Amino acid sequence: MLHSQSAEIIPSRWYNVVPDLPEPLPPPRSGSEEKSSIELLNSIIPAEMLRQEFTFNRYERIPDEIREQYLQVGRPTPLVRAVNLERVLGFSGKIFYKFEGATVTGSHKINTALPQAFYAAQEGVPEIVTETGAGQWGTATSMAGAINGLRTTVFMVKVSYNQKPGRKTVMGLYDGTVIASPSDKTDFGRRVLREKPDHPGSLGIAISEAVEYAISNGYRYMLGSVMNSVLTHQSVIGQETIAQLEMLGETPDALIGCVGGGSNFGGFVFPFIPGNRETEMIASTALEVPKFSKGEYRYDFIDSAGILPMLRMFSLGSDFVPGKIYAGGLRYHGSAPSLSILIRNGRIKTDEVGEEEVITALKLFARTQGVVAAPESGHAIASALRYVRNPDNAGKTVVINVSGHGYLDLGIFGEKK
Repeated sequence: MLHSQSAEIIPSRWYNVVPDLPEPLPPPRSGSEEKSSIELLNSIIPAEMLRQEFTFNRYERIPDEIREQYLQVGRPTPLVRAVNLERVLGFSGKIFYKFEGATVTGSHKINTALPQAFYAAQEGVPEIVTETGAGQWGTATSMAGAINGLRTTVFMVKVSYNQKPGRKTVMGLYDGTVIASPSDKTDFGRRVLREKPDHPGSLGIAISEAVEYAISNGYRYMLGSVMNSVLTHQSVIGQETIAQLEMLGETPDALIGCVGGGSNFGGFVFPFIPGNRETEMIASTALEVPKFSKGEYRYDFIDSAGILPMLRMFSLGSDFVPGKIYAGGLRYHGSAPSLSILIRNGRIKTDEVGEEEVITALKLFARTQGVVAAPESGHAIASALRYVRNPDNAGKTVVINVSGHGYLDLGIFGEKK
């Protein structure tokens, strides 16, 4: 039973954008004629997740047990006016930020990890498996597993595994087992290592390993982003933001967030879409992973091995291996199909920011607001700085989704001068 004065801000329903898209959401496709990757989902994804993935319902009731877990991990997260940043920039409008870093795992990822682990536990499996880039998703999955009485195994992109030892420590505290990917634990990982022993890894490879490991052991696989059900769970961010802005009597002119696969961004902006054509929505991603400017809108695999279904989305190719940028959560080659439709339709604008500009933005945000934001979130902050420095946007109200804190990502400042 919820027992907090702020609990009423936590929504009682998740919002599903599919009924409000300007065109039908293209269905997944099986990538092989020999074996249906769509049927494969039935064996590794909790049944309730699959139902939510393909529903046309605009809203899905959040179970009371999940709302209670949301409260326990720090929801609702704060909406803060960035007065110091406004002052330093000389901005005549208002800047707010929704701080998902206030959750106990430090990012938005816990919003979908909890329901997925809850549904897996209901099916009686002993273990859940997933992949992670920067480590935020792996951290959230490990904690969600612990809360719901499940073991957790996480395949972590090797470059991040080496860059971010603190993430491994936290996952271990939540009793998660962390494996550097590519690894010798799966057939696909061993194949990658034979071809290139020093391979830095990618999210596509880590996904393939996690899926293979789940299949081989009869475990449940946790979806970190891209799939529509995940974005639906993340809608708690946007719904809370709407309620908090209404309490302040504010209407946003612009919403800005970062995009890896699209879950935090979709969860933030999608609840604002029904009946709203005025608010600008800007999706910011890494210049080093230019999926919006150089990616193609087409069917592509979610993972590098082609085990999972193909989705129609903006993609750089499932075999894309990004450079060793520090924002591990933005290294993914594609973007959520629902988000891709809205970008292609022109409803959502895009921006791509390089790592040096991100570091500058992170430093300014820390020195004005005191928040050390995650490198991924730094892209949203950098795009917001571009926006408010444009004279055409003077006097506007801007809301940034700061998707996580960066206290376990401090190496970004040591590596760059």
